[in-house]
Amino acid sequence: MRKYDHLFFDLDNTLWDFTANSYRAMELTLGQNEILPGLSSFDSYFRVYEQINKSLWNDYHSRKITKQTLIIERFSKSLQAFNISGLDWAGLNGQYLGNMALQTELFPGTIETLTTLNARGYQLHIITNGFSEVQRDKLRNSGLAGFFSKIFISEEIHTTKPHRKIFEHALKTTNAKKGTSIMIGDSWETDIEGALEFGIDQIMFLNHGLHDIPDAVKSIQTSPNCTYLVLKHQTRTWFINEIKELITIL
Repeated sequence: MRKYDHLFFDLDNTLWDFTANSYRAMELTLGQNEILPGLSSFDSYFRVYEQINKSLWNDYHSRKITKQTLIIERFSKSLQAFNISGLDWAGLNGQYLGNMALQTELFPGTIETLTTLNARGYQLHIITNGFSEVQRDKLRNSGLAGFFSKIFISEEIHTTKPHRKIFEHALKTTNAKKGTSIMIGDSWETDIEGALEFGIDQIMFLNHGLHDIPDAVKSIQTSPNCTYLVLKHQTRTWFINEIKELITIL
């Protein structure tokens, strides 16, 4: 008899390859605005952008800054680091998000795995931190939308992972029970710790070490595949390197 009925998936860098897709969308956006020639190299710029963007998202999750601050400063700060200033930062952000939504790179085995889980009768849902105007387009354009019964986007719910409210809202809306629900994601801080504190099981997508876990957890993790730890609230924490491994665990 299976343990879970409701599977709650993160989107970015769990199913939809955010790293690859954002790289392509950013290069396209800067090219469309004739910014690329002013950079020493696009790769150098993108590394700076990623660091700044991550820091701003952390502040946004902690409710220290607004969405408007995030979308302005991730472009103003990163481009000013390359001596480029005075641009329409909000306009650049809007164009970038539009280009993001057109990218469709998924992690290997994503469609096949979701098809199998659907066929087995699981209820699949999305819980994602992000902006409404792009997350739904990502799901639709990449062929993912049809797999999911409910889609929960942080901006629409007015809270983000790892805060408890987004998990409470998702389970209440889907009429799911904690004991038969599991969260699947790539971020230890938002997906795994959020679900841990809320009291539901989790699966951490490691992507062969590209998605990191704390050293304290790494030291007691005996095997990256088909094993789990009991870290808090008697919940199970699983680890996978490829999405297709979900079929074995579930």
